Amino acid sequence: MRALVMNKAVLRIQSLNNIFQAIPGVASLLFFFLFETTHGGRTLYPLPSKQDSTSKQPLQTSRPYNIAHRGSNGEIPEETAAAYMKAIEEGADFIETDILATKDGSLICFHDVKLDDTTDIANHTEFSDRKRTYEVQGVNITGYFVVDFTLDEIKSLRVKQRCPYRDQQYNGKFSIITFEEFIAIALDANRIVGIYPEIKNPVLINQHVKWPNGKKFEDKFVELLKKYGYKGEYMSEDWLKQPVFIQSFAPTSLIYISNMTDSPKLFLIADVSMPTQDTNQSYWEITSDSYLEYIRNYVIGIGPWKDTIVPTQNNYLTTPSDLVDRAHAHNLQVHPYTFRNENIYLHFDFHQDPYAEYEYWIKKIGVDGLFTDFTGSLHKYQVWAAAAATDENNAYGLLHKIALMISSYEK
Repeated sequence: MRALVMNKAVLRIQSLNNIFQAIPGVASLLFFFLFETTHGGRTLYPLPSKQDSTSKQPLQTSRPYNIAHRGSNGEIPEETAAAYMKAIEEGADFIETDILATKDGSLICFHDVKLDDTTDIANHTEFSDRKRTYEVQGVNITGYFVVDFTLDEIKSLRVKQRCPYRDQQYNGKFSIITFEEFIAIALDANRIVGIYPEIKNPVLINQHVKWPNGKKFEDKFVELLKKYGYKGEYMSEDWLKQPVFIQSFAPTSLIYISNMTDSPKLFLIADVSMPTQDTNQSYWEITSDSYLEYIRNYVIGIGPWKDTIVPTQNNYLTTPSDLVDRAHAHNLQVHPYTFRNENIYLHFDFHQDPYAEYEYWIKKIGVDGLFTDFTGSLHKYQVWAAAAATDENNAYGLLHKIALMISSYEK
């Protein structure tokens, strides 16, 4: 039996070595994953080492936050350990994730309530009888739902890239990770990296997953954050040691947990056509001054879809709304989503240049954080912009000045 376990461990290490070779940029960050153990047929990753945060580089708080949307998912399949480690390597201030619950009550990092689009579930014939139809936010949806699978079963699946126009070479190489494994990645980073977990689809989760003693999804979510030391109001000493923003599209969930944790919360706002999933309130109601004044008692900011802040027409920007100014007047931060490098997402105003888009949103619109699929691009832009603004003798500053001179000459 011992020989069999050792052989399995060797095979897992060889598999991870292949991953290191496939993604050299994250090899050093993935090193601690070599020390995994096996329990119940699934892979477990080490829990946080609790390295003294005073010895780490602190979180930057002088510029808008670089929020790695589902990790560096423009390059590596979303919400995987490799995607989060890549994002940290590329300079993310926060790594963002969506939290769902399995049939047996484990919290995992996964965006969709269905497994169909970003896993190899279709290849697992042993689960062919699990397809269900559930109502999700007023719409009947059919597929393989996370809530119908145990954690062990979820761990048997492999993740694939969502977008066909992105790199497909990592399909099938990574598994779905748990909330605890996600926390481990942040706490074991060589600098202070914040986490930005979302309470995802709480209505559906609470309908289908039951915990002992009548506990809810939100209770388990906050319990896990507290277990690993996440606490404290925004910019407090505790928060700066282990930064966290809690996000949700469901205002009821954010209000419910406000009596359980003082960690900062953000209210996510969907498209103008989508009401809130739990209270059925319209976009116009939840962005009104009266509602912003109300919700500020529970959250420190809002996270709207960026095209609702600056509407578009024929792929060109139109006149910006006053939502950012009004939110700031209510002392609320604004963290819009989602910034992507591909031309299909860049409006014509930006001439296929993601740096131009970042500059517009940071300098003209004045947002406080940005959800991006390409963490490295945002980080490089911010380093460039900071250097240009503070020190023309710096190499970045000089290059920026030269670029401006050339641009002016061409005009």
